[in-house]
Amino acid sequence: MSSCNSGRKKVYARTIMSMKGERRIVMITAYDFPTAKIVDEAGVDAILVGDSLGMVVLGYDSTLHVTMNDMIRHVSAVSRARPCALVIADMPFMSYEPSVRDAILNAGRLVRAGAETVKLEGGSEIIDRVKAIVSSGIPVMGHIGMTPQKVNRLGGYRRMGKTESEKRELLEDAKSLEEAGVFAIVIEYTKADVAKKITESITIPTICIGAGPYCDGQVLVVHDILGLSPFIPPFAKKYVDLSEIIRSAVKKYSEEVRSGAFPGEEYYK
Repeated sequence: MSSCNSGRKKVYARTIMSMKGERRIVMITAYDFPTAKIVDEAGVDAILVGDSLGMVVLGYDSTLHVTMNDMIRHVSAVSRARPCALVIADMPFMSYEPSVRDAILNAGRLVRAGAETVKLEGGSEIIDRVKAIVSSGIPVMGHIGMTPQKVNRLGGYRRMGKTESEKRELLEDAKSLEEAGVFAIVIEYTKADVAKKITESITIPTICIGAGPYCDGQVLVVHDILGLSPFIPPFAKKYVDLSEIIRSAVKKYSEEVRSGAFPGEEYYK
């Protein structure tokens, strides 16, 4: 990727690793060129081109419908903004599960589209995929806890780490991912004490979404904080209601077109 546009130093995976214990990491999603430019200019550390686009952009009811072609299209759009923030691409459902070969080839396709790192959901069951991708030269971010691609196996979207066995499994998964070479781990929708224990037990950064304040950073879906999502999860803070602002602007435009007030003379002479 060419040099970034925001007038600050480019963030790499190793930059994110160095932030542990120094300052909190700010990560947010973006799925298109203008949004990527705006969030980068706002100074975020990392941009996740998440498979959450399936729900907030494409209108699906889960992330399971998102394809590699979907991800490549949106990663390409984000990368054309030339952000200084690190660009992370989700590997969608069934892009890495079938085989190690599939995992490496699909990770490579995302990097060619403009991603600088990839993120995989899962723990011990995907360690061979993680190791292979890392060995190929592509930085990998892990993702444990509530993993939406496995929603059917987990029995719905629920908070993880409530039982002692789940707590042990999550900690073991985090340690296994660290040993496999990931540079950071997203912890989604777990008990806060579980995320705290994991964060204190590994040497790489953790980034929480709905898992409390004890991680090394936080990530949210941009549509959630802007009030654009049809459903905002209980752990997401809505910082502005853009849906109402957009609705009001379009309503006013509609009224002016119908009344003949737009376009006024200043717009065509």
